[in-house]
Amino acid sequence: MSELATSREITEIIDQFEAALIEYPTVDCPVTHQFTPGLYIRQTTVPAGTLFTSAEHKTEHPFVLTEGELEIISENEGAVFYKAPLHGVTKAGTRRMIHAITDVVWTTFHVTNETDLDKIAEEILVPNCNPLLGNHIERWRISNNQMKQI
Repeated sequence: MSELATSREITEIIDQFEAALIEYPTVDCPVTHQFTPGLYIRQTTVPAGTLFTSAEHKTEHPFVLTEGELEIISENEGAVFYKAPLHGVTKAGTRRMIHAITDVVWTTFHVTNETDLDKIAEEILVPNCNPLLGNHIERWRISNNQMKQI
């Protein structure tokens, strides 16, 4: 984490960023879901110029960036730049503010025997209540209406 901002300050920055995204048009970011015994695989395709926030993750899990470049800010990583090909691990408690510099393909892998997407979301994501959003919407997973084009 950067010495310039505390964990709480980064959370507040991500909340402010998320609230500001309401003003931008939504973007189609196709998501594919695959299942193997004991594993859920989620692949998201994000067009260049898209801004979004992720939900907070309850679990540690691997990810693969197979295409593209991203600028990311999170509490546990600070400000980072990801460029494909890249693989890594998302730590439990991670919530990200993300800018897709180029078209991106991002895949995550989650250990679960569940195949119902709502139940998987309950297992792996922390419900978020952004205090800056008047209706305090709980976000269980990244959806197309949360990804914005600049």
